[in-house]
Amino acid sequence: MTSAAADPPYATPATPHGIPMDDTREMLDQQVEVLELIARATPLPDVLTRLLAALERLMPGARCSVLLLDRAHGTLHHGAAPTLPETYIAGIDGLRIGDGAGSCGTAAALNTPVVAVDVRTDPRWVAFRELARAAGLRSCWSSPIHGRDGIPVGTFAVYHSTPHRPTEREESLVGRFTHLAAVAIDHAGLVGALVDSEERFRRSFDANSLGMAILAADRTITTCNAALERLSGRRGALRGGSLAGLDFATLVTPVSGSLDEHLAPLAADEGAAVVFEGRLHRTPTSPSRPGRSQPTGVEVEVSVSRLRTRPGIPAQDIVNVLDLTERRAAERHRRARLQAETRRRTAELHSRAKSDLLAALSHEVRTPIQAIVGFAELLGTMELDSARRSEALGHIDAAAGHVMALLTDVLDLSRLEAGALPLVPTPLTLTDVVAEVLGILSPTAHRRGAELVDDAHPELVLADRRRLRQVLINLVGNAIRHGGGRVVVRSHPSDDPGYAVLSVDDDGPGIPAEVLPVIFTAYARHTASERSPERPPEPGPPDAPADDNVGLGLSLAHGLTAAMGGALTVGSTSPAGTSMVLRLPRPAPEVGA
Repeated sequence: MTSAAADPPYATPATPHGIPMDDTREMLDQQVEVLELIARATPLPDVLTRLLAALERLMPGARCSVLLLDRAHGTLHHGAAPTLPETYIAGIDGLRIGDGAGSCGTAAALNTPVVAVDVRTDPRWVAFRELARAAGLRSCWSSPIHGRDGIPVGTFAVYHSTPHRPTEREESLVGRFTHLAAVAIDHAGLVGALVDSEERFRRSFDANSLGMAILAADRTITTCNAALERLSGRRGALRGGSLAGLDFATLVTPVSGSLDEHLAPLAADEGAAVVFEGRLHRTPTSPSRPGRSQPTGVEVEVSVSRLRTRPGIPAQDIVNVLDLTERRAAERHRRARLQAETRRRTAELHSRAKSDLLAALSHEVRTPIQAIVGFAELLGTMELDSARRSEALGHIDAAAGHVMALLTDVLDLSRLEAGALPLVPTPLTLTDVVAEVLGILSPTAHRRGAELVDDAHPELVLADRRRLRQVLINLVGNAIRHGGGRVVVRSHPSDDPGYAVLSVDDDGPGIPAEVLPVIFTAYARHTASERSPERPPEPGPPDAPADDNVGLGLSLAHGLTAAMGGALTVGSTSPAGTSMVLRLPRPAPEVGA
């Protein structure tokens, strides 16, 4: 842009860029001064005012101003205008940018310089002509001030009292001063953001309910918040009522390991916090009586993270200290309530199960006794041939065996619950016991059309032979009654060399999901009896398990296995069958073997 009037003469020579040497020196001086003001954290309005005053000295007759852009709302606000009337400043403060909003509003909206040689005729000044006339302004040249992102952060305006077009010299001067204004505005924005961030941190730090502290490189406390002071019980003990200067290691001791061990990962500077539990050594605020211990300990959770710093600046750590007293108390209360509820439900379950047991026993005992009484009357009142007499005696014997088995199971279970069941653990060959059990239950399996398969390995186990046989009889017998047509007893590899693993697998319908939680619960009745009340029990060996309608078989097997140092679990169950897994201890190897 060039002016219609000739530039005034200057005594000093011009630079290669056409700028007089005096202007160049002045601009250099202003640049130094602005940078010094910025370094001293001078408020932005003062920096801009000094800048505009210097430009007005270089441009006699000019009246300059800086407007700051509120990007969020698209409005311009007063930054500095040392020689403009207050009424004019107030009139344009809050100007909304846009094409046609005067020189400054248009320059900010279009991001390009806008020159109004005469505001009385310029169409962009229609709304502001009267305001300009009252202020004695006839021309306005405005340039956008760019931020670091290239987007305007404000406008730089030059006014004259007469119609005026900027000269090449004025364009150069304003360009340089606009750049200095951009530097000052950007720095003020950064400082403002930093101050806001620090203020937010300080408010969060001071008002946080967590105990917080900042540690120097030597782990002394440089500052702490009121929450940590209250937690430590040392408020007012040190100057200023803070823990400043105290070695953090004397305040908190880790529950396990040393403080150095816990904080060592911070040296990697990976940004991750270290968390550990410790004890905060609390000093009571009130004096204690003679003979009583002074310090007390508070269980705390400590989180430490390293603040990133510039090279050459010592590292700092920020510490959060959480009082675990209430959490632990709440957890203890929760566990106590849970245990009480569990005991209550267990008691109810046992009470209900024992009631069911009495009802089941009355049924299970009544039926075989009726059979015994009936067949005994038959023998006493009728002359029977030898075959029918032998059959009647067999029914009596089977019924009596059934009653004895029930009573034995009840007695054994009571002894287990009382811890009084006698056991004689001896080294046994597993295949011998399995073969014996399958032989005992072979007639029962034959009558029910089931196939028994022996896939056990000859491993030594340490168990009571009679009780192990009792466990296997219950498991295999249960599989025969409730499985399909095939029952397999097989050995499995063990992940523990001290134990042998054996399973009883069937191809039956599986165990219902609602039954699994109580499958080993004493007195729980899992399935309905497959035998009608009128049908007498089938003859069988005396060691054969009683009908599990009473709910003793699996519970007894589980308890006997545990008493022998083993474990009985449900390995798997599905519509394709069920696997009961038995873990039995092996004999300890002989010394020198």
